[in-house]
Amino acid sequence: MHMNSAPHLLTEDRPEYERILDDALRHAHERPDLAAVGERLNPVQLRTMAMAATALITAAAATEYEHYVKAREEIRAAAAGPDEDGALDAGISAPQSGAGIGVVITVLAPVLAGTASVIFLLIGYVLKALDPPPSFARTMVGAGWFFAAATAAAILVAGVGLLVTALRNGSTSVAADEHGEELPEDVARAREAWRHALLERGILPFLRDALADPGAAPAARTPYRSANRIPKIGYSRPDFSSPDDGPAAAPRPTFTSPDFTSPDFGGPEHELD
Repeated sequence: MHMNSAPHLLTEDRPEYERILDDALRHAHERPDLAAVGERLNPVQLRTMAMAATALITAAAATEYEHYVKAREEIRAAAAGPDEDGALDAGISAPQSGAGIGVVITVLAPVLAGTASVIFLLIGYVLKALDPPPSFARTMVGAGWFFAAATAAAILVAGVGLLVTALRNGSTSVAADEHGEELPEDVARAREAWRHALLERGILPFLRDALADPGAAPAARTPYRSANRIPKIGYSRPDFSSPDDGPAAAPRPTFTSPDFTSPDFGGPEHELD
């Protein structure tokens, strides 16, 4: 998996991010730097802001997260085996086919037995109503009641099987979610390092910045706004000013209208004869 310095949080890890965030908000009163929770911003507002800034917060633990994902993928690749198209498929197909046959039998047995019971009972009682009844009418009724008993037994067995399967799968999933014993040691260490870095370098600084400046935009509350973490772009907006402003403004040229005089009011050289 190709990852850059700030990988996107995978879908399977989003619940873990939310659990860490909720735990930090739940125990915020135990931290002096988060004592303002509930005064300026309540936990619901802080959680909404943190979920909107997930990408920026998780980038604070990008190195640990990359190591954790790589370790997890290596374990999965090792468990899958070198030949997924050959021996692995052959080993998996047999249990799956066996389980599929068992499910089909469990589902179809009550249906088939119930159908047979209805048919035999209906035909048997119709024959018994005849005068005289055929000799095999009693046999048909007996077969119908036999299939009715088989239907009840099949339904009971199917219900017990579903209950046992649900209990087994439920207990396994809870143990896998709440405890990390089933994870390999290196993966468990990598996950714990990511959790710690995400909390200390991502979530807690974000919450502190949000409480210190509730009116700022969500992106500005992240710990990445400082100059030593985000490089500034190497250009700035040009400073436009009016030619009349500023001390160095050049003087404007002045214009005067020409002095026009009538010929009657000229000098002595213009006197009439």
